Amino acid sequence: MKTKEKNKIKSVLSSRWFLVIALIIAVFFAFSFARAYYQDYKVRQEIELLKEEVKSLEIKKLESMEILKYVTSDSFVEEKARIELNMKQPGEQVMIFNNVNNSEKEESFVEDKKNVLKNPIKWWYYFIHKDI
Repeated sequence: MKTKEKNKIKSVLSSRWFLVIALIIAVFFAFSFARAYYQDYKVRQEIELLKEEVKSLEIKKLESMEILKYVTSDSFVEEKARIELNMKQPGEQVMIFNNVNNSEKEESFVEDKKNVLKNPIKWWYYFIHKDI
């Protein structure tokens, strides 16, 4: 009886159908393992990217804290008061210089010259002589 069962099991294990089914199961497990490994790889990459982002955000936070510290300091308030509000400290003398830009005069001269010219000449200057 045992030999018949052993022969039956041996014949089933050595049959082609068993081999095909075992191969299909093995391929299924291989694909499942490969997919899980790929997902693990992607998660590890994302973790590394997030770690780098955390480092950059920490650096940005430190820079922001330094800027905040400077903005709340007395020297910043004094600088803004001097520049934007034209204020001075008591006992301080202020001198004002009038600086006239020659470039503004030249620009207005060129615009006046363009307005005097006729339209075809303006086009000629636009396409050929771009210096005016």
